[in-house]
Amino acid sequence: MRALLLFLAHQENIKNFFLKFKFFRDTAWRFVAGETMDDAIKAVREANRIKIRASLDLLGENTLSREDAIKAADEVVKILDGIGQEKVDCNVSVKLTQLGLDLNTDFCQQNLMRIAKHAAEMGNFVRVDMEDHNYTQRTLDIVLRARKELETVGTVIQAYLYRSEQDVRMLLENNVRMRLCKGAYLEPVTISFKKKSDTDANFVKIMKMLLESDQYHALATHDEAMITATEQYAREKNIGKDRFEFQMLYGIRRDLQQRLAREGYNVRIYVPYGHRWYPYFMRRLAERPANVFFIARNLFRG
Repeated sequence: MRALLLFLAHQENIKNFFLKFKFFRDTAWRFVAGETMDDAIKAVREANRIKIRASLDLLGENTLSREDAIKAADEVVKILDGIGQEKVDCNVSVKLTQLGLDLNTDFCQQNLMRIAKHAAEMGNFVRVDMEDHNYTQRTLDIVLRARKELETVGTVIQAYLYRSEQDVRMLLENNVRMRLCKGAYLEPVTISFKKKSDTDANFVKIMKMLLESDQYHALATHDEAMITATEQYAREKNIGKDRFEFQMLYGIRRDLQQRLAREGYNVRIYVPYGHRWYPYFMRRLAERPANVFFIARNLFRG
């Protein structure tokens, strides 16, 4: 099921078929804030109202032209301006393939630096998302070059990759802020854990490394076992709740988001928006098969 959904994520023609059904559209908007920046800012403001921060993500990846990559960078700069103007508690997330990584590494680096410099001017922060394993090393190389000039850029580590522990050690040495997640791509068994228990164990190992460091990191998970492990370790080591944050996806486990915020933890939700929402939405379904059956039961009602 997961492999099928990840395959469908790249089939735009199938998206057009699904969009004929109202229930599919309504379900998509549970996970995506909308198609415009106004939609996204509204979602951020609602989160801020209950003491939850946000990270805005303009959806899109694998840009095919320099013009489109520059437009994407322009839009992220506008997002940073919008965050400042609206005075919401929010940063931004970007994907390097959206900024032209498939076209030229230096060109992509320039686009990221423009965004990161603007974030610095606005007193904000930009998180570079991690994509599939074909981009891992190039992403880390670009982030490290950016971090040498600016503190306003960080990245993401995926616990299901064998290499991640060593990557974390290297990034900690370079004072790079990280978001730790389990990972959302279908990766070869030669480079990634396939058993959930192995990924979970690696998540906990890396979580401890991050909490023990001097940098402010994020633990991105909806898995209550991972959250409990983080809470317990922080208590054991007298690590304050202000030293790290939990991150979750927009529209998933709102009850858990709110509970952690009430308990005094820093909580941030990842708020995606934009016209290119379909691949993102299908990856979320791949992570939560129960949603697929829910949609299938209701698809032909609307």
